Amino acid sequence: MIGAGPSGLAVLKNLLQFGVQCHALERETDVGGNWNFGKPSSSVYESTHLISSKRMTAYEEFPMPASFSSYPSHREALDYLRSYAREFDLYSQIELGTAVNHIAPIAPNSWEVQVAGEETPRKYAGVIIANGHHWDPMSPEIAGTFQGETMHARQFKFSEQLRGRRVLVVGAGNTGCDIAVEAAVHADAAAISMRRGYHFVPKFIRGKPSDIVGDRVRSWYLPEFLKRAIVKHSIAFALGKPEKYGLPRPDHEIFATHPIINSQLPYYVGHGRVQVFPDIEKFDGDEVVFVDGRRQAFDLVIFATGYKLSFPFIDMQELNPQEGTPRLFLHAFHPDRDDLFVAGMIQPNSGQWPLTELQAKIMARFIAAQQNNPAVADWFRALKHASGVGLPHPQEYVASPRHRLEVDYYAYRETLRKLVRRFDAVKPL
Repeated sequence: MIGAGPSGLAVLKNLLQFGVQCHALERETDVGGNWNFGKPSSSVYESTHLISSKRMTAYEEFPMPASFSSYPSHREALDYLRSYAREFDLYSQIELGTAVNHIAPIAPNSWEVQVAGEETPRKYAGVIIANGHHWDPMSPEIAGTFQGETMHARQFKFSEQLRGRRVLVVGAGNTGCDIAVEAAVHADAAAISMRRGYHFVPKFIRGKPSDIVGDRVRSWYLPEFLKRAIVKHSIAFALGKPEKYGLPRPDHEIFATHPIINSQLPYYVGHGRVQVFPDIEKFDGDEVVFVDGRRQAFDLVIFATGYKLSFPFIDMQELNPQEGTPRLFLHAFHPDRDDLFVAGMIQPNSGQWPLTELQAKIMARFIAAQQNNPAVADWFRALKHASGVGLPHPQEYVASPRHRLEVDYYAYRETLRKLVRRFDAVKPL
């Protein structure tokens, strides 16, 4: 296992419980990955909270404590992950402070793993990659020269970085909107540059986390278009239309982009605390020139423009790439190799951790089936070879790099659950 963040921990726990000999290599000095605030691997900032509720984020077999807030802070998230590791005795199978420089297959079910500081490569029967996809910043190239400071959102850690400054946030994903709200509170002036209009989803609908409400509606035996209409009107009732606040009108249906879980940005835009601009055309000294001709001076520009999908320790060709993205069955299972998996390489519209937990159950059962149930192993081998990435009925998303790993939480979860049930005949090793 490469990585002991939320995905690596879930896979390690499930493989060990199914009798698969394994351990994890983690470059940091503790578990947690992105939620280990202050570590080089972490992209969260001091006031970060989850955008999925604790019920929809927690592993199915390890609920979050009742004392946690409905949308846990990064501190609560890290405490939870450490508790999970202790509860299932995972620390004993994790090598902390151990970075992986390179991995390569040398034969079927045989890999060389070069660990930093070790001269001789290690040998493993298989590899599961769980290095995350929110650590390698992606920033746009903008014409001109800017006299102020620029940074990627990954470099933003504390509100003090905003004080006394005129701040422009570029990008209206969840991180960009959250940082724009931080700027509305702490900066001298705040603005956001948005490529398009988005639908905003409040964190609560009548006191309940909105993702719980949405998951309940999705479980009803109604036509899909009707369930969509119910969710759409519920959100419109709770928050209203974005354009009513002064935000751009969305140019797509409500589920065609990754949801923006934020009711504070419309509030601050409506109060004039956050100005809204379109795309940037160029920099010009201390000013930013926008595509609509407006220009304005700023001291700090923060690019909340997402992350590259990076695997620096493996030749990308080993991951069956298409257009720079690994093409794996359900984003996790190599179509041809039975000894290489990627955990957590998804972007769901609710909590990711229980979905990775289901991925882990399938990985453990498939590895075991290769030894004790050849018929089931052959069935899954044929399925992943023939199916490519997809779900039976894939959701259509707006063409954008941010949607290359997008999955619908409910549909993806149900697909994984069905696959886990198909492995019922497989016994632990």
